[in-house]
Amino acid sequence: MSTTEIRPEQSIELLKALHILTRDGKMNQDSRRKLKQVNHLFQFIEPMLKELLRSKPEFCVVDHGAGKSYLGFILVDLFLRHQAPMATMVGIETRPELVESSRALAQQLKFEQMKFLNLSVADSIASTALPSQVDMVTALHACNTATDDAIRFGLAKHARFMVLVPCCQAEIASVLRKNKARQLKDPLAELWRHPLHTREFGSQLTNVLRCLQLQAHGYQVTVTELVGWEHSMKNELIIAELKGPPKADAIERLQAILDRLGLEELRERFFLP
Repeated sequence: MSTTEIRPEQSIELLKALHILTRDGKMNQDSRRKLKQVNHLFQFIEPMLKELLRSKPEFCVVDHGAGKSYLGFILVDLFLRHQAPMATMVGIETRPELVESSRALAQQLKFEQMKFLNLSVADSIASTALPSQVDMVTALHACNTATDDAIRFGLAKHARFMVLVPCCQAEIASVLRKNKARQLKDPLAELWRHPLHTREFGSQLTNVLRCLQLQAHGYQVTVTELVGWEHSMKNELIIAELKGPPKADAIERLQAILDRLGLEELRERFFLP
């Protein structure tokens, strides 16, 4: 099936609510682009959902920093409500108005497998409204440190899979900028001497450190590109699967990079096993 075709099982009302279809149910150039993006991302996630279903029919997926719960609704619409009726989709969001609007839409569509929680990161880890272990954590275009919040939650909940599309990474660039005078003694610091390079290198480095952090905790990590997201330069997709015990070499490499680049103050952010 083409990535720009509506699947027979898809909810037309949901596609309208997400502005993938126009109010009269038609498609235009913009809606075709959005549908292509949705279907392309789902193609990456579907095999993991099938694997969870085989091993645990009542699996739980948590969309962290859910926003309008765009991704959660799509996963329920395309997979959970048809193939995994015992599974649960939970959207965690700090903005109460978005939580309420998502609850209203789920009720309207009769998507009873969905629930939405207005929680901070720390509260979501400790909350009794969530199981002690979740099976998949997603974070779609979670800005700046929100992706790290999702990773921290996934590690605390021993998630089998994590699916992350990071966005707007600024914190590491700011630390590089602050410590530039000391770092320039190292020839490698030429990689971020100029402000534009500081921003771009900081963004790249952020995701490299995230991958090492996940590997350090025993995850096998794949990094790929979300083709078709032409409206955004932030199209990096990080997929992690828990495979075994912590990896000592990843821990050593992460620590060495933080020390070499003058980022020691970020140790807590990329906390290790």
